[in-house]
Amino acid sequence: MIDKPDSSLARMMAVLDLFDEQCSALTPEAIGEALQVSQPTAYRYVRVLADAGLLQRQGAANVTLGPRIIMLDHLIRRHDPVLRHAVPLMQDLSTTTGLDCVATALYGMPARVQLVDIHRVYGAQPASLGYGRGRPRPLLLGAAPKVILASLPAAQLHKLLDQQADALPAAGMPADWPAQRRLFARIRQAGSYVSVGELEPRLGAVAAPLVLADGRVLGAISLVTTVDRLSLLDRAKLAGLVRRTASETIARIDGVA
Repeated sequence: MIDKPDSSLARMMAVLDLFDEQCSALTPEAIGEALQVSQPTAYRYVRVLADAGLLQRQGAANVTLGPRIIMLDHLIRRHDPVLRHAVPLMQDLSTTTGLDCVATALYGMPARVQLVDIHRVYGAQPASLGYGRGRPRPLLLGAAPKVILASLPAAQLHKLLDQQADALPAAGMPADWPAQRRLFARIRQAGSYVSVGELEPRLGAVAAPLVLADGRVLGAISLVTTVDRLSLLDRAKLAGLVRRTASETIARIDGVA
């Protein structure tokens, strides 16, 4: 069961939150139970969302996500400013280094924070990644999350880490705010971060943040490879290349804003 939103529209849109990798199909009855609404209301939600193409019926009882979501994803791929300006630079970076290059976006600030990979350029020896476009990432593990968090205003970072208090020990992070603040201040000053086996044991990454001139944090650009391969490479040089790519991406976005 998920938290029950306040308004009828919010509750209806919360139907979409019920779908995940473990749950690809639902009945209206299950939707009503999860959202704590009546069965007639659940059926009305399903009908309205199906009419909008956000849901579709599968068989006599189940509904799944609908074709409108695929169409919206197509529009995002074509018109998202990060993708439009970052992808050519990411392709150049991947060609130069031979490594995979990944763009990660920050969504939902400040109420509902999510980190999602939105694009990947495959290198000469593609790494086997457990995460990919559209799959939310843990907020505390890996290079991209670290540089994104480090770029947030201190008050937002403090609040977010408080919300993630239960996950801090597994992420190897300090539990007290002064130590957390010092950690992320070092990352912010460096302008990049190298992770080794944080998110996936066999993988390492080098990331730099995407921060607009007005301070808004859009996400991060990362180079990803195996831990073994990363140990043979010049990490400082890779970090410089990623920082330059992130900086050029932001310059292009700010230039057309």
